[in-house]
Amino acid sequence: MEQLTLIGPLSQIIPMTGMSLKGPLSDDKLHIIENGGILYADGLVKKVDVYKKLLSEVENLNVHMIRLEGNHICMPGFVDSHTHICFGGSRARDYAMRNAGKTYLQIAAEGGGIWDTVIQTRKASQKELIKGILKRAKQHLKNGVTTIEVKSGYGLTVEEELKMLRAIKEAGEQFPLNFVSTCLAAHMHPKDFTGDKTAYLTEISEQLFPILVKEKLTNRIDAFIESGAFSPTEISPYLSRAVEMGFDITIHADQFSVGGSEVAVKFKAVSADHLEASSAHEIELLGKSNVIATALPGASLGLGCDFTPARKILDAGCALAIASDHNPGSAPMGDLLTQSAVLGTMEKLTNAEVLAGITYRAAAALKLSDRGQLKAGFLADFSLFHTTNYNEVLYNQGAFKPCMVFKDGKLIYDKHNSQER
Repeated sequence: MEQLTLIGPLSQIIPMTGMSLKGPLSDDKLHIIENGGILYADGLVKKVDVYKKLLSEVENLNVHMIRLEGNHICMPGFVDSHTHICFGGSRARDYAMRNAGKTYLQIAAEGGGIWDTVIQTRKASQKELIKGILKRAKQHLKNGVTTIEVKSGYGLTVEEELKMLRAIKEAGEQFPLNFVSTCLAAHMHPKDFTGDKTAYLTEISEQLFPILVKEKLTNRIDAFIESGAFSPTEISPYLSRAVEMGFDITIHADQFSVGGSEVAVKFKAVSADHLEASSAHEIELLGKSNVIATALPGASLGLGCDFTPARKILDAGCALAIASDHNPGSAPMGDLLTQSAVLGTMEKLTNAEVLAGITYRAAAALKLSDRGQLKAGFLADFSLFHTTNYNEVLYNQGAFKPCMVFKDGKLIYDKHNSQER
C-alpha cells in the first residue's frame, strides 16, 4: 500500500463538492475549507478537512508530511474535455489571412483550412505526432490541466486515423496527464476520397470502427455536423453504427449553423460542443436532455465570432462544460484558464459556474466520475496557486498560473523548480 500523505496547510481548498451537475450556480454554493489539508494514498483522496484536525487524526500513524510554507489555495485538477492537439504543421498563415478580412472559403481556396492540416498531418510520422502532443500537453499541465481529451480527425483515411489514435495512446503512456482519445474521422469529406460523403462514412464505420475496438484506441466517436462538413441526414447512419458497437457519441454542434444539437439530443450524446449558433430552440432542447453543453471560447477568440451563449444555456438548466478546443486552425492558444475567464466576463458567469465548467462538469462531458472534485475516493488531482483567495485566479484572467500541480497525489509540475516531475 502506498504511503499515506498529508499536504497542508492550505489557505483555502475549493473542493467543488455538493453542487449540482446542471443549471446555474451562485458563488455561495462553493464549499470553501479555510486552513485546510488533503489526506491521500494510492493516488486517491482519503479526506479533505481543516489541517489541524487532520493532523490530530494522523498523529500516531506513519504519514508522509508535505508541509507548505506561505499562502496557497487548492483546486481540483482541471479537465479539458475538447482538444485537437494531435496534428502536424501550423496554420499561422490562415490566422493572418482571416484577420486581414478573408473568408473561410477564400482561405480554403488558397490552400488553407482543415485540409491544409490534413496534408501536414499525413506527412508527419507517428513519432513526430507524439512529440507534438507531448509538447502541447506540457503547456496544458502548466495551466493546471490534469485530464485532457485529444481527437483524431486530421487523417481522414483508415490508416491515417489509426496513426493519429495510436500516437495519442502512446503519448498518454509517456506523460503523467490522463489522455482521453476520441475518433473524429467524420471531420470533413476528404478531398481525395473518390466516393461521396455516404461512401466515406460507410468505409470508416466498416473498416475503422472494428480496429478501434480491437486495439482499444477509443470508446468515443465524434462528428462535425455543419454545412461544410456533414448534414444530420448524412451522419445519422454513421452514428447509429457507432451506437450499435457501443461507442459513446459526442458532436461538434451548432458552430456556424444549427442542426447538430438536435442530432446530439436524438443520439443521447455525452456532449454537444461549440453551440455558438444555438438559438432558443436548440437551447431548450439541450436543457431538457442530459447532453453536456460544452463552450469553446478559444474558437470564438481565434475566429473573432460570437461566444457560446453560456448564460442562456445555464439558465435553461443545462450542464455547461468549458474546453479549450486547442487546434492549429481556429483555437491555437490552448490556454483553458485564460479562455474560461474571458468567457465568464463576456457571458456573465459566476466564478462557481466557470470553475464547475473546467472541473466536475467537464469530467461529466467525458463520462469520468472519479475526478473534478476533491473528496474521498476521487483522484488526488489538484493544483496549488500562490494566494490567499481563490477569486484571484479568474480575476487575473489566465495570467495567474498554478505554482504546483499534483496528479494521482504525485507532484508533476513545480513552478519553483521550473520543471515537470
